Amino acid sequence: MQPIEITCLDDPRLDLFARLTDTQLRSRTEPARGIFIAESAKVIALALDAGCRPLAFLMEHRHLEGAGRPLTARCPETPVFTGQRAVLAGLTGYTLTRGILCAMERPAPLSPEAVWGPAARLAVLEGVVDATNVGAIFRSAAALGIDGVLLSHTCCHPLTRRAVRVSMGTIFQVPWAVLEPGAWPGPALAQLEAAGFLTAAMALNGDTAAIDDPALSGAPRLAIVLGAEGDGLAPATVAACRRAVCIPMAHGVDSLNVAAASAVAFWQLRRR
Repeated sequence: MQPIEITCLDDPRLDLFARLTDTQLRSRTEPARGIFIAESAKVIALALDAGCRPLAFLMEHRHLEGAGRPLTARCPETPVFTGQRAVLAGLTGYTLTRGILCAMERPAPLSPEAVWGPAARLAVLEGVVDATNVGAIFRSAAALGIDGVLLSHTCCHPLTRRAVRVSMGTIFQVPWAVLEPGAWPGPALAQLEAAGFLTAAMALNGDTAAIDDPALSGAPRLAIVLGAEGDGLAPATVAACRRAVCIPMAHGVDSLNVAAASAVAFWQLRRR
């Protein structure tokens, strides 16, 4: 397909990239699926590898014969909208970080059971609402051997545009599922325990074990539960977990950002 030169920013075919919020994209076609935006050649390639169906590309002229060429060669029937950097910045409201966007169909969601079934190490997120943190946690999870991620329904959705970008595409490599509102925390934690997981809440106070406790890293199956950016895990969630775990701090620092804490926890508690 020949690239389509952008001459009018009001073209409704460009709404996907510029005029729809993440919530509107999610419900664009059908509530259970919808659309997401992948940014940069690497992220788009990983999404394609995972089976995501492309709907349209948006890229600067310079990428048509550069980083975008392998992508469009893989998707010859997918429309490619193009223009100069300044024109595209006028459309999206900002300069494209990597010069290439792709609107894609959201993949069919996995069930929580499909995520934890084969896993030895899980990350479980409660109320993590910042897209950057969600993306960074996925990147650490992929790099440090976490087998899957479960998210409470109060978390930022992993397919939010910024979360996808910050994850560097690892959202398409690590299996994940969003828990139903009524499933968290009690029912989900009980199911994990019944499946043989030691549930470990990352907590700041109370009766906590140090993160280098051999009983944690030696557990055959471990679910590492991390909470919101401000207040951390809810007290009821900490109480429902089998263990509470802390990262020892120096210089009077009370806590780490949840994304940083996740990286420390994933490395220390990885399966040996």
